[in-house]
Amino acid sequence: MPLPRLRSAVAVVAGVAVLLAACRSAPEQPAAPAPVRPAWRAVELPVPAGPAGRLLLRDATRCADRWYAVGGVVDPAGQTRPAAWSSSDGVSWSALPMRAQTFYGRQHVLYAVACRDGGMAALGAKTGGVHGNPRTGTWVWRPGGPVREVPAAFELFGGPRAVSAARLAAGPGGWLISGARVDGAAVWTSPDADGFTLHAGVSELAGDGRGRTAAHDATALGVGWVVVGSLLPPGGTARTPLAWSSADGRTWSRVTLPASAGSGGTAERVVSRDGVPVVVGTVRDGFTVWGASAGASEGWRRLGGFGAAGPGVLSVDGLAAARGRLVAVTGDGADRRLWISADGGVSWRPVIAPAAVPDRGDAALAVAAGDAGLVVVTDDGKSSRAWWAALSGVDE
Repeated sequence: MPLPRLRSAVAVVAGVAVLLAACRSAPEQPAAPAPVRPAWRAVELPVPAGPAGRLLLRDATRCADRWYAVGGVVDPAGQTRPAAWSSSDGVSWSALPMRAQTFYGRQHVLYAVACRDGGMAALGAKTGGVHGNPRTGTWVWRPGGPVREVPAAFELFGGPRAVSAARLAAGPGGWLISGARVDGAAVWTSPDADGFTLHAGVSELAGDGRGRTAAHDATALGVGWVVVGSLLPPGGTARTPLAWSSADGRTWSRVTLPASAGSGGTAERVVSRDGVPVVVGTVRDGFTVWGASAGASEGWRRLGGFGAAGPGVLSVDGLAAARGRLVAVTGDGADRRLWISADGGVSWRPVIAPAAVPDRGDAALAVAAGDAGLVVVTDDGKSSRAWWAALSGVDE
């Protein structure tokens, strides 16, 4: 063989050998978990009495063997009004009568809902006023009556110190709203949802020399509460995930949730699973899960993680628990997605959603879980739908 050809052959053989060695030495990547494909069934939520329009579905929940969904109706001119629905089985729904009492209340879209003891309460808002800020208020429902707006002083949720009223939780100790004011994380409490008391500037809950805090979600734990959120250190850009616990909603203790050095993170949703709080949040490269192994004030540990960084800001938009399972709603800057865990948050599988939902402000994807199945509400910015799927076999 001529020398040039011999050299070429040797080079080829050497290259193949290097590639084979690299293949043998590279660690095997774990196979991506197979997606769960529930048998989704579209269910009808009737348009409430009033002017014609399309539904705006924003949140759903379940307790005491009853399902609730909340949102609003928007007419062809863009005018909105609040709306709520209930169901005993997640399949057949009826619209609840609404009783607004203020100018902005008549235009609210309800965006967060919680329930207990056969009653339901919701948060609603409508952008308005000179500065175009959300005009936020609360609504309450008890069996046999309408969903009633609860009038409140403007600065209870608004005013120059307002930042957010994010989520609503209910439990044996009453009702609690989590959010933030200009001095950091804040909560509002009520024994009956007929009027809330603001707790702002509270030691450990609010911001201080360690940084600025914000509260994003809450859940009842016995007669007390667990709130989750984040801290932004002075001059920093990476947030730190936090959890707070309280027996009465007035005095709080703070815990920093474990995260990898330099990864930052935000604790965004929390739910009680078999009496133990489980938190899902965002970190630099995806989503992470924490659990409290020895009560809500100590013993927090990272349970697992899932997903990956997307083209935009990551978010956790929902979290529900039922029959040992956890179901999460996430956003990655492009789409909103569903995930399910059957082992307490250690491992997760993607769930094929009943409809594609973009990750943007005029769209929504929310989930509620019960012993028998899941209710999902979707809004892609053009139309809203509600869906039902049985839980049996959903994660097998």
